[in-house]
Amino acid sequence: MSRDYVLQPYHSAIHLQIDYARELNPQQLAAVTAPPGPALVIAGAGSGKTRTLTYRVAYLLEQGIPPERILLLTFTNKAAGEMMRRVSDLIGRELRELWGGTFHSIGARILRTHADALGYRRDFTILDRDDSKDLIKACVADAGIETKGTHFPKPEVLNEIFSLAVNTHKFEKEILETQFSYFDQFADKIADVSQRYKKRKLATNAMDFDDLLALWLKLLQENADAREMYQRRFQFILVDEYQDTNKLQGDLIDLLAARTKNVTVVGDDAQSIYAWRGANFLNILDFPKRYPGANVFKIETNYRSTPEILQVANAAIAANRNQFPKTLTPSRKSGLKPALIACMDAAQQSAFIAQRVLELHEEGTSMNQIAVLYRSHFHALELQLELTKRQIPFSITSGIRFFEQAHIKDATAYLKLVTNPRDEIAFKRVAQLHPGIGGKGADKLWKIFSAETQTLKQIKNPIATALESCAPFVGKKAAVAWAQFVATAAQLEEEKAPAKMLRIVIDAGYDDYLKENFANARTRLEDLEQLAIFAYQFPTTEDFLTQLALLTNVEAENDNPKGDDERIRLSTIHQAKGLEFNAVFVIMLCDGLFPSARSMDDDEGLEEERRLFYVAITRARNELYLCYPLIRATGKYLYSNFGPGESQEMQSPSRFLSEIPKALLNEWNLRAGY
Repeated sequence: MSRDYVLQPYHSAIHLQIDYARELNPQQLAAVTAPPGPALVIAGAGSGKTRTLTYRVAYLLEQGIPPERILLLTFTNKAAGEMMRRVSDLIGRELRELWGGTFHSIGARILRTHADALGYRRDFTILDRDDSKDLIKACVADAGIETKGTHFPKPEVLNEIFSLAVNTHKFEKEILETQFSYFDQFADKIADVSQRYKKRKLATNAMDFDDLLALWLKLLQENADAREMYQRRFQFILVDEYQDTNKLQGDLIDLLAARTKNVTVVGDDAQSIYAWRGANFLNILDFPKRYPGANVFKIETNYRSTPEILQVANAAIAANRNQFPKTLTPSRKSGLKPALIACMDAAQQSAFIAQRVLELHEEGTSMNQIAVLYRSHFHALELQLELTKRQIPFSITSGIRFFEQAHIKDATAYLKLVTNPRDEIAFKRVAQLHPGIGGKGADKLWKIFSAETQTLKQIKNPIATALESCAPFVGKKAAVAWAQFVATAAQLEEEKAPAKMLRIVIDAGYDDYLKENFANARTRLEDLEQLAIFAYQFPTTEDFLTQLALLTNVEAENDNPKGDDERIRLSTIHQAKGLEFNAVFVIMLCDGLFPSARSMDDDEGLEEERRLFYVAITRARNELYLCYPLIRATGKYLYSNFGPGESQEMQSPSRFLSEIPKALLNEWNLRAGY
């Protein structure tokens, strides 16, 4: 017979240092002072999520919970540091005993203590992505897999497949079916490499980034002593940005909280926008099902935006069926109605934004407080040209510099070479895309090619002929691919339109190269399709390449602003999450662009796109402009003989705009001034 005996912690009478009722609004206060047990805090955009979480930690400490019994999990070291600092300021002392950090940092800390239980030594190495890639490459070689001419995925792509499988708790075959279907024929070989990779890591006492979570979970699942130790240690678990957790992270939290159920998760289901990188929307949506009786708190008072912007935000997200319904309520006074602007085309859209930005600046809005947000980087190409022409300074925060990405430079290198056969850099870049050709080989081939082009100026297709002269020197690995290169060059020499030239490059095998070498091959292919559409406005390849060079330099200059220069912000919406601006322009709101074409036939994908739209709207404090072009180049005629002007098609405004009542928007009618 057993008996449960509750050992009550002893602490002196509580004298709260913080006046929680005065410093928090009623909704925040309810979440912060919630009794022990599971709690889901749905914190709407601009509602003080971080404030709520830090005050919750402070409240637990003031209730006598020892800091070492609290676990605070975040997604970035910066967020963890900021919260720990805020809690220390509230309590008035350092809190070194409190366990706070990213999932991976906490996992590493625990695994350093228990590595031996998993067959590792405590001095295990943590592999970075390059280390992982090298180890996977060795595993492919050990497996005796023939990669020559088979389009077998490169180590970097395999690493992404393995990572997604770990973080989503799926088999590699499932990942292949849903995201890498073009590798289905290699499913068994990829599974074999995965097993070899796991064994190699164990044999070399090394863990990759994903292992810090996967092996932490395995430890808790398989080692009863460790599981009980950490379930008892962490009496209260708090999780930030819970809507962004993946299946693996969700399972970790549930297992750690299984004994006490004292878990508080904070997030906003309406801002869950990272399914493409493994985030599991069901973690937050199904929390009340996994924790029956959980308290659900909604924090809906928004301190950021005007009432008019919040009305549009509430309307924009209302159509999503899978959500916790909530209504953002304003704390600020009334302002301007958000504007809806129909533009003739991308050029007029750019002209409108440039002119309105200057007006806002003259009215007193800092350039730093103005942002243009878009679904994909290509949506802002015309705008970059217009801003540069008008000398309006801007910075780009869309991740890596767009024109510096490998696939953009690869594709345009073909065009550069055909336009200027003396371009040594372009030749060597394209040459090294072929199997078995490295720097030295490319240099040798360049000498042959450049000598040949000097003697073949008067014949048809001199570049293809010169490339054919290189064929005996490329080696067996590249023989077939080089023959294709010769044929592609001949096609490119016959074609003058840059848009069609890019299509020739893509269809001549570069699409297969992308699939083999890049985990995000589909996205990169879409980039190139859009680059071809963008190229339609240029009459010659020389004009297109000149403008591309200017845009590349613009990116470089605006990526490193000097001093305190004021600049408007150009950003993808994903990159802008968590930021806020006085004035926000959301552009290219057309079906097929935003929402993206890929998402429009899938309910889950469409709902995520709608959440992305909601995130864009809620970045705005004072003014919001929703813009779309009536006409847009589509690339429909890339295979035809039609001219650039005939590649234009009427656009359907984004379906998201039709879901917003017209009364909430102020429609601006653009007309040309003379």
